[in-house]
Amino acid sequence: MQELKKSDFYYDLPKELIAQDPLADRSSSRLLVMDKNTGEREHRVFSDITGYLEPGDCLVINDTKVIPARLYGEKVHEQEGPGARIEVLLLKRLSDRTFETLVKPGKRATVGTKISFGGLMTGTVKEIGEEGNRIIEFEYDGIFEEILDKLGEMPLPPYITHKLKDKNRYQTVYAVNDGSAAAPTAGLHFTKELLEEIEQKGVKIARVTLHVGLGTFRPVKEENILDHHMHTEHIEVKKEAADLINAAKAAGKRVICVGTTSCRTVESAADANGVVHPCSMDTGIFIYPGYKFKVLDALITNFHLPESTLIMLVSALAGRENVLAAYREAVEMKYRFFSFGDAMFIK
Repeated sequence: MQELKKSDFYYDLPKELIAQDPLADRSSSRLLVMDKNTGEREHRVFSDITGYLEPGDCLVINDTKVIPARLYGEKVHEQEGPGARIEVLLLKRLSDRTFETLVKPGKRATVGTKISFGGLMTGTVKEIGEEGNRIIEFEYDGIFEEILDKLGEMPLPPYITHKLKDKNRYQTVYAVNDGSAAAPTAGLHFTKELLEEIEQKGVKIARVTLHVGLGTFRPVKEENILDHHMHTEHIEVKKEAADLINAAKAAGKRVICVGTTSCRTVESAADANGVVHPCSMDTGIFIYPGYKFKVLDALITNFHLPESTLIMLVSALAGRENVLAAYREAVEMKYRFFSFGDAMFIK
């Protein structure tokens, strides 16, 4: 297999096409529909997605919920009272009170450092993990999620500079399982009404969970993409979801994943024969051209960053040339890009 270069997945994106705010109506975003085999494209509105789904198909959604994971605290100096301001981003829950975190500025958070958060909670740096991430143990009274709700901010991606007016707009309407540092953004286009319409059509909906970590935004630094190190993220597939997916496959129907996170979840949970098994585990699956999909047949996804692992995944499904041609056309037609942007359906 020839070497795959990071630069093979570059496209030129004018900054003004990066969506800064969500649309008033979730399902009114634009939808670029592309045939994965021919590369043929058409332009629709997201609510038209129902016309592309057939009875018996299985739509896989990721029901993770973004937690207000960005915290601002002050370094505790035992003698002097509060000290320097420290920003802590929760990446992954390791145990009841312990999280892997990203701390800014890192040099202020050596092992043993205590950080106070608004008098409601304190954190102690227990160790420094790979790539400088801090393992922090928190102390608090009461329920962690409630404290986080008071103290935390939604961790919007770095390319979104506007402040989010309504926290719920960075959540899918079906988000239930707390744990993500970022939203599974392909799901942001669905309204409750649209999902009901899809179910009434006879499409089965399978709910899986992948807690999105910040590895999602981590740039690929190595020119040879095979040298890229994927961060692990926690996935859960319950028996009910596995049964729905396997039944659709057995009946010759399609499994359509909403978002790259749902795709990575089902592909990680499947055996060599494409049978999905219930599981609760961490996955570091990296999907790039050459990958043979075991479960997924079609994908609903947003437009991804140039040279990101996500555009590589989409290229594995529809071919790099097709994907880059579609992206160029989307740029020409002034589609909105990234988290709050428009969508693609690769069928």
